[in-house]
Amino acid sequence: MTTPLEDKLDPALRRMIGVILIGGIMGILDGSMTAVAVDTLSERFDASLSTTGWVSTGYLLALTITIPVTAWTVEKVGGRRLWLFGLVLFMAGSIASGLAWNIGSLILFRVVQGIGAGILDPLMLTLLARAAGPTHIGRVMGVMGIVGSTGPVLGPIVGGLILQGLDWRWMFFVNVPIVIVAFVLARRTLPTEPPEARAAVARLDVLGVALIGPGVAAGVLALSEIAQRGTFTTWQVLLPLALAVVLLAWYAAHALRTRETPPLIDLRLFTRRSFTASVVAAAVLGLATFASIFVIPLYYQQVRGYDVFESGLRLAPFGLGSALVMPLAGRLSDRWGSRNLALTGAAIALLSSLAFSRFDAQTGQLWPLLAAFTLGIGTGSAGAPVIGSVYRTLPPQLVPQGSSVLYMLNQLGASIGIAMVALLMQNAGVGDPQSGFRNAYLAVVVALLVMIVASLFIPGRAVAPQPAPDQPAEDSGAPRLAERVGQEENVK
Repeated sequence: MTTPLEDKLDPALRRMIGVILIGGIMGILDGSMTAVAVDTLSERFDASLSTTGWVSTGYLLALTITIPVTAWTVEKVGGRRLWLFGLVLFMAGSIASGLAWNIGSLILFRVVQGIGAGILDPLMLTLLARAAGPTHIGRVMGVMGIVGSTGPVLGPIVGGLILQGLDWRWMFFVNVPIVIVAFVLARRTLPTEPPEARAAVARLDVLGVALIGPGVAAGVLALSEIAQRGTFTTWQVLLPLALAVVLLAWYAAHALRTRETPPLIDLRLFTRRSFTASVVAAAVLGLATFASIFVIPLYYQQVRGYDVFESGLRLAPFGLGSALVMPLAGRLSDRWGSRNLALTGAAIALLSSLAFSRFDAQTGQLWPLLAAFTLGIGTGSAGAPVIGSVYRTLPPQLVPQGSSVLYMLNQLGASIGIAMVALLMQNAGVGDPQSGFRNAYLAVVVALLVMIVASLFIPGRAVAPQPAPDQPAEDSGAPRLAERVGQEENVK
């Protein structure tokens, strides 16, 4: 019998994983790379900081709006064709952004780039989950997690290095050769779906497209404004927040109504306890991860007086710890199940966060680095098992919807984490960043307690779901979801 370390993936699957990760890494890097360039872009285009902030915000909102549509489009046109289209669109947005002549054109081209990333990011999860199947999903997500966890950490570092030695335009031009390589390899590697596999795709839920994407994006915008302004009580926060509530409530009523056209994202997915627990744990893990990515550099800048680049480098142990442990955690979750690994990882992250809440300007240099490393180990240990558990009982036709839900909730969790940290740091007493930093990490501790509770409901050792029966397009609506999703796995 092979051990989890000896059980090898099929060579074709390994090649496919590598090709997909090459294509997906740039969207993850670009989400955080431009954050360090706000001052540079403001000076170059003679624009205010608030206007320049839309270079990142526009990208994020375009990405968020695109995510739910990807779930339907992949079934309509096929994963390979959609992946290639996403690569071309992302490269076009990158080239155009590098050639931008004013701040308005840069924001517009970043929106195009964000639409490309909104196709690639959730589609990366869908393609990998389908290729891996329930028995290998943990180890595949563990490998993918290296990119997902280190990308946001490396983005500011790579952006800072580019700005130190090259013109700002190279933050976008650097994508071009990587995307070209990814495109060529994807054409050779990704399988082509037969036309009959896409014959029974239902009509697009147009009203759902108009509600859920903009609704989630409005929520992300409200959270971004909270992070920038440090308060809830401004129209820039309250207006998008109210819009998000109205649109998402409208979508919920629309999605639960019986009709011929199935909803874009079927909310009856959440009647499955294992799925709900997994996506909640993933969202809270995203909150804790991005809160840490945001607050650790602030600790070094505001409490210890380091510059931006030095502070970013000291975030590296966090990404390193996560990258080292994720592949092993993914392998072990395939063999032993997700629940115990998720609980262990959340507990390690919680203890590391408690340690961070005790640090101040007099703390020795080594301790924050060690705490960041163990925090990365904790989030990495939980990440692959939690993500893998989302897919283990979903039949193939529901994987795109599961990917969209997972990515949207993870994005919301990340935005909540950043907004929470910014609010606590900015509302700390004048001249007292230490108390803001302590409160921020105590809030992360509370979030990780929520994750531990959610992880208790993640299934133990997984069993493969029964394949869903084929249905004609007119019978594929929401009321038949219970018949399509297969059997719930046994919880030990």
